[in-house]
Amino acid sequence: MADLRIHNLKKGFDGHEIIKGIDLDIRDREFVVFVGPSGCGKSTLLRLIAGLEEVSNGRIELDGRDITDLSPAKRDLAMVFQTYALYPHMTVRKNMSFALDLAGADKQEVSRKIEEAARILELEPLLERKPRQLSGGQRQRVAIGRAIVRNPKIFLFDEPLSNLDAALRVQMRLELARLHKELQATMIYVTHDQVEAMTLADKVVVLNGGRIEQVGSPMELYHRPANLFVAGFLGTPKMGFLKGKVARIESGGCEVELDAQCRLFLPVDGGSLSVGAPVTLGIRPEHLNRGSEGQCQLQVKTDVSERLGSDTYCHVVTRSGEALTMRIRGDFTPRYGEQLNLTLEATHCHLFDERGQAIGQPLEQAA
Repeated sequence: MADLRIHNLKKGFDGHEIIKGIDLDIRDREFVVFVGPSGCGKSTLLRLIAGLEEVSNGRIELDGRDITDLSPAKRDLAMVFQTYALYPHMTVRKNMSFALDLAGADKQEVSRKIEEAARILELEPLLERKPRQLSGGQRQRVAIGRAIVRNPKIFLFDEPLSNLDAALRVQMRLELARLHKELQATMIYVTHDQVEAMTLADKVVVLNGGRIEQVGSPMELYHRPANLFVAGFLGTPKMGFLKGKVARIESGGCEVELDAQCRLFLPVDGGSLSVGAPVTLGIRPEHLNRGSEGQCQLQVKTDVSERLGSDTYCHVVTRSGEALTMRIRGDFTPRYGEQLNLTLEATHCHLFDERGQAIGQPLEQAA
């Protein structure tokens, strides 16, 4: 078992609070991703779990055992850093065995663990090479192998793919996903890349300003963001936002009058709203459609387009000067400055109050 519980965790530096009271449960065998912008506290939180930073307040428990004040070596965790941190004068085999050799582990058992890790990571032909003879991806696999042979209760990854090129990052994402399935291990992964978060995680923890904004599966957060921050952070291209006000409230929903000069009735619970209240409507690029049929006719002018083959991302500007992105088929590219009529899919629209909180959508956070 490898269940981790974090209670009211806080961390400050020089009187400035970085982690501002975090409560989080991570279950055995989960792949949990901490994601957020630079400076949000995700790497600090990981280092607190690893024992590389001292906790200012709160408690960390591993399988019910308080590890808050234990040294890193006694926590039964293994960390893979952004930099590979390999010993340049040692072979791959020696790099992977070094921690076990220091601990006086049985040599035959160490050899067995190295062979098994090398098989999983496809490093068998490279065991006698030194780091300078390896590519970036191979070096990162060695760093992961060094963690595997320790057989930790939890693997900690601190932006392990950020030094790799785009194609190699995709390959390594797939390898990490397979590794999680094969090892059936608990993994905590830090990244600023929301694509990595969406593709790797069982559970995503969105951090902002040292606090958790929302916790849930990737699809829960994508389809039911708790607030404007989560809605705008997850998704590529990101969700578009339109300002407006509440025009009418009924039992089945509410009508919104947008600054972009159209009205739309949304099937959300507007019980917490009042007529005239300012709101923000969110719409994802795949739910913007060309055409003149529908209850909301949004007139826009096209900006630049990005052609990606199967899809085209068309950037447009509304009459109110608000920018949106429309995802359309790859063989269609409108002319720059062309006028288009768009319709919004009401059932796929998100509504946020003036504080930025989602309206009519349950905040589903995983325990």
